[in-house]
Amino acid sequence: MLDKYLPRTNFNSYEDFKENYKVNIPDNFNFGYDVVDEWARVDPDKPALVWCDDHGGEEYFTFGDISNESNLIANALKTLGLSKGDAVMLILRQRYEYWHIVTALHKLGAVAIPASLQLTSKDITYRVKAADVKLLICLDNDYVIRQVNESEYTGRKIKLGSESGGWLSLDRVLDGASENFERVHTRSDDLMLMYFTSGTTGMPKMVRHTYEHPLGHIVTAKYWQKVEDGKPHMSYGDSGWAKFGWGKIYGQWICGAAVFAYDWDKFVPKLLLEKIGKYKLTTFCVPPTMYRFMLQEDLSEFDLSSVKHCCNAGEPLNPETYNRFYELTGLRLTEGFGQSESSVMIANFEWFEPRPGSMGKPSPLYDIDLIDTEGKSCPAGVEGEIIIRGFGEKHPCGLFHGYHNDPEYNARTIHGGIYYTGDVAWRDDDGYYWFVGRNDDVIKCSGYRIGPFEVESALIEHPDVVECAVTAAPDPVRGQIVKASIVLRAGATGSPELVKELQNHVKKLTAPYKYPRIIDFVDELPKTVSGKIKRKQIRDEDAGN
Repeated sequence: MLDKYLPRTNFNSYEDFKENYKVNIPDNFNFGYDVVDEWARVDPDKPALVWCDDHGGEEYFTFGDISNESNLIANALKTLGLSKGDAVMLILRQRYEYWHIVTALHKLGAVAIPASLQLTSKDITYRVKAADVKLLICLDNDYVIRQVNESEYTGRKIKLGSESGGWLSLDRVLDGASENFERVHTRSDDLMLMYFTSGTTGMPKMVRHTYEHPLGHIVTAKYWQKVEDGKPHMSYGDSGWAKFGWGKIYGQWICGAAVFAYDWDKFVPKLLLEKIGKYKLTTFCVPPTMYRFMLQEDLSEFDLSSVKHCCNAGEPLNPETYNRFYELTGLRLTEGFGQSESSVMIANFEWFEPRPGSMGKPSPLYDIDLIDTEGKSCPAGVEGEIIIRGFGEKHPCGLFHGYHNDPEYNARTIHGGIYYTGDVAWRDDDGYYWFVGRNDDVIKCSGYRIGPFEVESALIEHPDVVECAVTAAPDPVRGQIVKASIVLRAGATGSPELVKELQNHVKKLTAPYKYPRIIDFVDELPKTVSGKIKRKQIRDEDAGN
């Protein structure tokens, strides 16, 4: 399969990879036909999806199964009047039906809009209006059904389970549908998928991806996650978020890997570790927070012998977590960085040793640089905004095609053929990139620029700290000072003595001027529905806004 899209698949060094990696993009590439149906034609019994939940549910699907089920759904939805270009919102968490349905939507030429289970009726109203949604397909979940019913959405609604209250049943919709589906013509530059961003600094934006986008995830899957043909891979991610597209369908299936999906009710480290052994997972990718919780267990009690490669993304990796996991398992955590707007941008690839805390080096798909406030490239050791050059005529494979119906935000973030990511980093003399924070999150104190991640990373190493957010607090003398909002472990108590201890702890691990002058002990941190910390909300509250 890969040979159809990559002139070369093997490289001698990172420099060879960066210089010579190329992707052939057919004008009419469609993931549903050219990947799923093609695997079904070549090897219909090839494993595609292994699914389980916390209630004894277990399902196995081959590419032949996915091909047939997606044809049934595509025909059924076509009968309902759905056509090319229509927007369909999916609230399905990690139900196995998601893979069948989204493949069907790709075949139809419809626009898939994944959404989170945690959306409120207000969130749903905003999204269905912004994207002009024609159809909503949801879990049979009391909360979701109630939120949709209380929203202003008036279009067709389908749910898993039985019909009720104006909702069609997916099973009923599929009655009499045919497995023979006539290909709908789509172009590689047609709109295929839209993600809503997390909304940490305002209303969520709609990220536009076209049919070539899955090909950008070959780098994500093969060269960063190192998935293997026919072997099970697990990435953490609800289907409502871009991380799902990164790790649970596109690049993995192009590479012939089987996707493992664990549809848990709640993350329990012990249960996940048991699943790794039971299903013999080969490659694995979860956020650093999950590795930290897994390290609270006795890893010697679990069979991790099948795992060959581990990745992390979604938040920066604390070096302490890297070192402890490597010590206990012999597996190096390979960090990767990117956005809903892209495939993996920067990652630790196989040709160089990962450095704990570093994002790695740029993907060959993207012309990445760091620039200062004057637009000049930053030398080694100097912080700058991450940018991607080449937006437009020679568009990088995998990169988004702007924000839907938002010319003002497009003009702010994309101009002169450059995409301005809004993320700040620095690179060392060897070309490794190190994350600092979002542009808005960088703290400017007495002439110093302080990245929140470095301070958070130091705080997390203290045994009493479970979670923290570092932000800028206004100060009449210094302009801004460092503030840490901290969630303590069970049994620990916030006190002036602990404040002093934490401040001294940070001074030992970072430059002394970076220590938090304010420490606020809190029960929980404000977060978006995708779990990202709302640092802007903390800043606004401190400013009295």
